[in-house]
Amino acid sequence: MTAFVARLVVKPEKRGEFERLQTELRLLTHAHEPETPVYELIQSREDENTYLCIATFTSQDAFDLHMGTDFHDRLAPAILDCLAEDMDLGFYNIIGEAKRQP
Repeated sequence: MTAFVARLVVKPEKRGEFERLQTELRLLTHAHEPETPVYELIQSREDENTYLCIATFTSQDAFDLHMGTDFHDRLAPAILDCLAEDMDLGFYNIIGEAKRQP
């Protein structure tokens, strides 16, 4: 399994729009991508304009599918337009989870 963690700093005046767009993306991801078991947005307690977006994928193919969905293509540009600075994106391997059987 693979994952990404994105640190997102949002323009204060865009916070509501950003949360609305990310919530729509989360709901669509959960509804249409069974191989994306986690897609969550977390807001910092210290800075209400800073968020982490955390997603896990069962495979590289699942990540590629996520990045190519029509709803991702529609929502991602508007999400990026809400940012006050470049997204800090890191990719990770999930240890131990890939060996679990459903």
